[in-house]
Amino acid sequence: MPTDRQLKTLTTIHRTVMKLSGGILGTTFKGMPTITLTTIGRKSGRPHTVVLTAPIIDGDTIIIVASRGGDPTNPAWLHNLRANPAVQVSREHGPNRPMTARILSPAERDKLWPDVIAAHPGYADYQEMTTRTIPLVALTPLTDEIDARPIR
Repeated sequence: MPTDRQLKTLTTIHRTVMKLSGGILGTTFKGMPTITLTTIGRKSGRPHTVVLTAPIIDGDTIIIVASRGGDPTNPAWLHNLRANPAVQVSREHGPNRPMTARILSPAERDKLWPDVIAAHPGYADYQEMTTRTIPLVALTPLTDEIDARPIR
């Protein structure tokens, strides 16, 4: 399992590659689009940015996976968005966009999990490595909250 330091180092390297290449490199990983997700620290109150893959993008809705590489604990960013679901998301090295994060219900997760596995079979391996059910999170633009449209 990757340590917190390793994950932070990888995120820093990934963000640096995207920045230095002007978004030419690093906007996909293993065939999936990547995003940068900025949450507000639940304890520190400071912004924290991570680079994540997005196995499902359905219109303006982005589905991300809180896998942490199959680790038995949830990633820190998941705890942060539970405390404050207002997040900033950048796609394709574009500008940050305000979005709302929502952890999917077990039924919603079960419905989308096959699509996540189809996008990247490695997520199935991550799930097998841990006893926790790996959460899925929907990111929607603030304007979509009014629509309250269902995910898929």
